[in-house]
Amino acid sequence: MSSGGAEDDIPQAERKTVTDFCYLLDKSKQLFNGLRDLPQYGQKQWQSYFGRTFDVYTKLWKFQQQHRQVLDNRYGLKRWQIGEIASKIGQLYYHYYLRTSETSYLNEAFSFYSAIRQRSYYSQVNKEDRPELVVKKLRYYARFIVVCLLLNKMDVVKDLVKELSDEIEDYTHRFNTEDQVEWNLVLQEVAAFIEADPVMVLNDDNTIVITSNRLSETGAPLLEQGMIVGQLALADALIIGNCNNQVKFSELTIDMFRMLQALEREPMNLASQMNKPGMQESTEKPARRENPHKYLLYKPTFSQLYTFLAASFKELPANSVLLIYLSATGVFPSGRSDSEGPYDFGGVLTNSNRDIINGDAIHKRNQSYKEMHCLHPGDLYPFTRKPLFIIVDSSNSVAYKNFTNLFGQPLVCLLSPTAYPKALQDQSQRGSLFTLFLNNPLMAFLFVSGLSSMRRGLWEKCQDYLRKINRDIAQLLTHSRSIDQSFLQFFGDEFLRLLLTRFIFCSATMRMHKIFRETRNYPESYPQLPRDETVENPHLQKHILELASILDVRNVFLENTLDDY
Repeated sequence: MSSGGAEDDIPQAERKTVTDFCYLLDKSKQLFNGLRDLPQYGQKQWQSYFGRTFDVYTKLWKFQQQHRQVLDNRYGLKRWQIGEIASKIGQLYYHYYLRTSETSYLNEAFSFYSAIRQRSYYSQVNKEDRPELVVKKLRYYARFIVVCLLLNKMDVVKDLVKELSDEIEDYTHRFNTEDQVEWNLVLQEVAAFIEADPVMVLNDDNTIVITSNRLSETGAPLLEQGMIVGQLALADALIIGNCNNQVKFSELTIDMFRMLQALEREPMNLASQMNKPGMQESTEKPARRENPHKYLLYKPTFSQLYTFLAASFKELPANSVLLIYLSATGVFPSGRSDSEGPYDFGGVLTNSNRDIINGDAIHKRNQSYKEMHCLHPGDLYPFTRKPLFIIVDSSNSVAYKNFTNLFGQPLVCLLSPTAYPKALQDQSQRGSLFTLFLNNPLMAFLFVSGLSSMRRGLWEKCQDYLRKINRDIAQLLTHSRSIDQSFLQFFGDEFLRLLLTRFIFCSATMRMHKIFRETRNYPESYPQLPRDETVENPHLQKHILELASILDVRNVFLENTLDDY
């Protein structure tokens, strides 16, 4: 007879259960930590690794559900440990979304994060004298908030921010930690993100309507039968941000956030189709709708940016488009050059050096050398060997007017105004007006018209009218006799079609607005659009005045452009 302790009394089956659980837990941690070592660029290397990681977490999640009582009694499984597993699965889904750009995975991340909150998995953490556990709880809240922001679940965000605020206060009071400032900054950033939209849409009871800016079934103007447009599809997008004065949260500026949403369709639930760990079993298999794959690059160095560009270029499928969105401070040339080539007009600063304070010292550094992290038009020339669609939102966007299409592939650059009227400049922290037009043109139109709130019924009426305007803009483009063919070659893709029609609406609106009077207040493009057939077309101008009449803001716009109509 063995004279061992209590451990000898544990039935072998239960001991095996604990051993198997420990193995799965260790394996899951190893695989999860290994994700950090995977290259962020390229789409092929990581697929199998993610698959293995998901498989282990699927087994781990189901195992702890099936053997909860044994694990409670023999392993001492705590609820925060279950929460930690669920949180890791939520992170996996979120990172899978970042890798694939399929918004349905955001729903799966939300599902797991919600379960943690509803089932109070982290509720006992504060009773343990371990600050590192509380930090895990705070990080869970921050990640949950990011997912909710991306899904437009603003009511949940506000609840989470209040809970996070209380948790931070308790944490800093109990442990007297050094990271109090850092966590309070997180709260400030979230609050600023929530308040970034300049116009509120209200129900009759004054509650705020949450509007989605993702592509819906009726979002992009439909192509007329017989329209001759290209068959290119948007496959990849690099969304690059470096605006120091702009609202940001979790390495995502408000402009990056808005462009991210502008390039996505409304999400669907895909848990069953993916055969990945879901909170509930489901037998439905909804049809899958693809989004372009996106890389989010916040303040990348030149070498980082070029690495991502090269990887995306290399893997771009046939008949596909690469989109580059640049939201960054302008770098200006030091003076006139003898050659004036593609490196002599300046560009945009993707990463701030240490000698820049608040994005302001660009003009003060030694001008005898070019800025290392400035992305010049010439830097993008090698990538024009394939169809390229560029959006530049910067104070030096016009540097990209000096592009040259060396390889004859479809190429378009949409360029922001380089300056805004003084009355609008103090709003720059809330994001660029140009990007707002590309993301939510009606909100941008209301903002430049001086409106800060609107009833839901009028909002929906204006959205309907804006859809009509977009349809007419699409016809103007496809019926134009002098338009560069690049525009039409991109027009077959829903996302690019919508961006082009919104760009023309933005440009036409600014040209008609009374306070936008300088040339630098207007967007431009490469190649140039035929103005009389697009941004200054009398038919479009009449539509804009009609929209202004619906909103009772016609006095904000010039009418003399229509004298000959």
